[in-house]
Amino acid sequence: MTQPQDSAQASHEVPAAFFHEDSGALRLWVAMPSGPPIGAILSRQVLHYRFGARLDGSDALASYVSHRHEIDAAVVRRVGNGSIEPVMLRENDWPIVRAQCG
Repeated sequence: MTQPQDSAQASHEVPAAFFHEDSGALRLWVAMPSGPPIGAILSRQVLHYRFGARLDGSDALASYVSHRHEIDAAVVRRVGNGSIEPVMLRENDWPIVRAQCG
């Protein structure tokens, strides 16, 4: 007999992201193309150096909301390449953008 699923699992609802003060990281979940949401962790350092958030994490959620499409796409990419939950996002999960001279 299988265990009954709670309503979040049954409907594949994505839990709300939050900043975890003790670890200094944003905890987030991403809806997957097929299957339940996948959890991911994004450090305040990556938020700062990649997305321009404050280093103290005070605007971590706002930064995530502003860059959600880009961050969620990185999680989907990593899972597609074999990463398991929780996906630990790093700076090199996004290409380096260099200014064009000329």
